[in-house]
Amino acid sequence: MSPRPSALGSGHPPARLSTRLPALTASAALLVAGLAAVPAHAAEATAAAPTAAAPTVNLATNPGFEIPASSLADWGSVPGWRCSGGPAEAALTAAAPHSGTSALAVAPAGDESTGECVQTVSVQPGTTYTASAWVRGKFVFLGATGGTDRPTAPAWTESTNGGWQKLTTRFTAAPGATTVRLSVHGWYQQGPFAVDDVRVDGPAPAPATAAASVPTSDKVVFFTVDDGWQTTPEAEQVIAANKLPITAFPLPMAAANNPDYFRRVTAAPGSSIQDHSVSHTDLTTLSPAAQQVEICDARDSLTRLFGTAPTVFRPPYFAWNADTLQAAANCGMRTILTADADFSWGASNIWHEGTLSPGDVVLMHWTDTLADDLRRALAAAEVAGLKPAGLASYLR
Repeated sequence: MSPRPSALGSGHPPARLSTRLPALTASAALLVAGLAAVPAHAAEATAAAPTAAAPTVNLATNPGFEIPASSLADWGSVPGWRCSGGPAEAALTAAAPHSGTSALAVAPAGDESTGECVQTVSVQPGTTYTASAWVRGKFVFLGATGGTDRPTAPAWTESTNGGWQKLTTRFTAAPGATTVRLSVHGWYQQGPFAVDDVRVDGPAPAPATAAASVPTSDKVVFFTVDDGWQTTPEAEQVIAANKLPITAFPLPMAAANNPDYFRRVTAAPGSSIQDHSVSHTDLTTLSPAAQQVEICDARDSLTRLFGTAPTVFRPPYFAWNADTLQAAANCGMRTILTADADFSWGASNIWHEGTLSPGDVVLMHWTDTLADDLRRALAAAEVAGLKPAGLASYLR
């Protein structure tokens, strides 16, 4: 709802490792740390006045494993991370972290598991980053794939001898790439490992843009529907009968309860499913790191459910601040979208003078009144000479 009242060890890898080592560069990604951006022409002399370098920041989500899981997150999830074995293998632990109060503990289950944990990090194309993490255990790997300009060997250690050891690697985002896949993992039959203080250091993406409407002279209006706890057949029938392009902002757990419904109600051309956070918390009450977890984890859940990563974020209660703009960008969002009209729960509120205008964004919710709310919004659009259109294509 929105507003409503290493070094490499000198020994040889175990037999399992030596037979699988060629797969490492393709699969090992990372819990990263310490990124430094390298300008494309750093070595070139130039007569132009020097340009200030973009500040280096840590782009990893929940890098120190200090943020607890939301009650509305995926059951057993580690905030910011997706671990292949789920809660049976990976969990937060307070036992001897490298720093802070907790770390990630992974115990690969079975001979065929490396206990891999991954996250998607937003990067700038053509930019070099430094990734690092502190690890503890035998044969622990850290790397980056799926967006680098060339295969990058992971950093790894044969053994940390019971203590913590820092792994560091560097990668360059490919031209046109905006994300990379970072992962950390152990190796087959080599026992448990721990990770803490991940960093992906380099320049952050430009902050997302905030908007309540879409600048356009086209005679269009945009219908957006939030939350997703009440999914009625009546609303689905109105959407199908009118072939309405709907921009849905479901919470991940609500969407997971009935994913086929959301696929059907966003089947019309121009429809899309976008990000509304994990727990519907007022993000302005959270730290920047916690805001990033809320947005990135919702993105990841919706991407797994529906196959397409959201690029638009609707802040719960329309509450956002400068930290939200940057956190959203760090999660791949280009736009933070509110609205300038509300037709939820029987309302017909237009927050500017006159009737609906071209480019207006209309807020509604998945409730038992949605069928009537949609009919009323359609009637208001018709009076204004407007037609519902797909939002995502207008925001590219």
